[in-house]
Amino acid sequence: MNEQVKVVKLSGIINSNNSQQLRQDLICLVESGVKIVLVDCKDVTFMDSSALGTLVLAFKTLRAANTKLVLCSINEQVRILFELTGMDKVFEIFSNQDEFHQGCLLNS
Repeated sequence: MNEQVKVVKLSGIINSNNSQQLRQDLICLVESGVKIVLVDCKDVTFMDSSALGTLVLAFKTLRAANTKLVLCSINEQVRILFELTGMDKVFEIFSNQDEFHQGCLLNS
């Protein structure tokens, strides 16, 4: 895989208390030259609408810098949040990191 990938692992509750820090962390990755940011939500227990908004803003900022933001390993609660808001059509979501890496190998 020739593209540079950075995996960001989230855990616990992602809400208005910590979503701004998440956004800053994701946007800082643009300066590092990363081409794909993979947000692994395997250990996330809950995500609220402010966290979703943070991901959308980071998605737009990264896309403007030619960096792709994708997600993997979302649980049922997070999946429902994405489906209700239509964001499951915006974000590329993989079942897990293995599926992501297989997809990257197929596209390279």
